[in-house]
Amino acid sequence: MKRLISSAFLALCLMAPAAAQAQPAGQSSSESKSLLQILFPPSDNYSKFRRSDKSPIKRKVISFKENHPVGTIIIDTSDRRLYHVIKPGKATAYGIGVGREGFTWQGQNKITRKAEWPGWTPPQVMRDRVKRQEGRVLPAYMEGGPENPLGARALYIGSTIYRIHGTNQPWTIGQAMSSGCIRMANEDVIDLYNKANVGTKVIVRQ
Repeated sequence: MKRLISSAFLALCLMAPAAAQAQPAGQSSSESKSLLQILFPPSDNYSKFRRSDKSPIKRKVISFKENHPVGTIIIDTSDRRLYHVIKPGKATAYGIGVGREGFTWQGQNKITRKAEWPGWTPPQVMRDRVKRQEGRVLPAYMEGGPENPLGARALYIGSTIYRIHGTNQPWTIGQAMSSGCIRMANEDVIDLYNKANVGTKVIVRQ
């Protein structure tokens, strides 16, 4: 009996990757979920935080002694935190997900656009890379909505391909696994979206 159970389990394990690869990238809800799970695979906290708009790293107001004008956004990729200066000496600290090794960046820019439930147009360089490295074809465009990788809100950084955007997959918060965008839990990105205006200065540092 134990041998039979072990054989069945092994068969299921062997079948699972093939099924995931056979799933085409498209626009339906189930396909979108598969795409999200492939792009951002779950961590050990998957079951605990699955499909949540809340961050496992609670935002909080902290003392912030750096000399930046009120409203400035400072993104510290090493600390995996975004700081929004709310008054002299004070900032709201949010947990974030950042670019994986080879996709980190730094510099200064500003918010040039804001969008609610943004659509997602993967950059061609990303589509080419995923196809070349993983054999998958990302959609040229995905409509905004709960299943979209950009989540509930997006703040676009200058004319770059990078954004501060939401996600309903909180296991990615505190991790380095994106292609350079800054990811926040939906609850947190909505909070920041309501406070940060177009023209807000953004500083990204490592």
